[in-house]
Amino acid sequence: MNEHTSLPPPAPARLRPVDLARLAGISTQQIRNYEEAGVLPPAPRTESGYRTFDDVHRRALLAYRALAKGYGPVAATEIMRTVHSGDVPGALALVDAAHAALHGERVSLRAAGEALEALAREARAEKVKVEKAKVEKAGAEKPRRSPRPGPDLRIGEVAALIGVRTSALRVWESAGLLTPRRERGTAYRHYSPADVRDARLVHTLRRSHYPLHQIRPVLKDLHRTGGSEALHESIAARRAALTERTTAMLAGAGHLHAYLTHGHQPKS
Repeated sequence: MNEHTSLPPPAPARLRPVDLARLAGISTQQIRNYEEAGVLPPAPRTESGYRTFDDVHRRALLAYRALAKGYGPVAATEIMRTVHSGDVPGALALVDAAHAALHGERVSLRAAGEALEALAREARAEKVKVEKAKVEKAGAEKPRRSPRPGPDLRIGEVAALIGVRTSALRVWESAGLLTPRRERGTAYRHYSPADVRDARLVHTLRRSHYPLHQIRPVLKDLHRTGGSEALHESIAARRAALTERTTAMLAGAGHLHAYLTHGHQPKS
């Protein structure tokens, strides 16, 4: 076993609340709270009413503390409570759900990264097109130009610019991905350069078969950071945080496995 899953050294047969509290660096009241919440298995009482703990409680405490670092205290509490209720499969299902949620975050990050790369490629292609048009203009030949973002564009112009049907733009708007300004009186849609950028991004991700609900957080992050460079930095920071959290979750799962295998006494 590695350092995360190896069994802790044996403890005295009988432990006081203060012994467990010192082990975890918390108060004795917190130990009592853990027992009442089901984080620890029920503790027998002495004739005078004092709680007594043993090595099983110590292993449960170590497992919970390790789980809390990766899964968070709320999920860790629910996992341990479910174990101590006798429903080990249910506890493992909670572990599975946490890992599935983490995978969903990774999928969203990958979508954001791919979208930014696509936007960068399109920006380079647009620059080449503009330079070519300048050369043609210098040669006294009037270039044929497709609409490009500058002033606000109408829905048909945006559709032609990015290569989709107007119906697709309406669907994306209905899904909350695009929010073009509406003209008073006529209700005509006006797409700003930022709206066109968002439409390009949605189109790029749809071509990669991303569903609309996975595109929404990408746009949200782009709007929150205010630009692609800031979003790049945000994605890098989130990837690092996810890696750190995944490592902590693996360590927590290892402690849980050790507790279930060696320290847990199934509820009869």
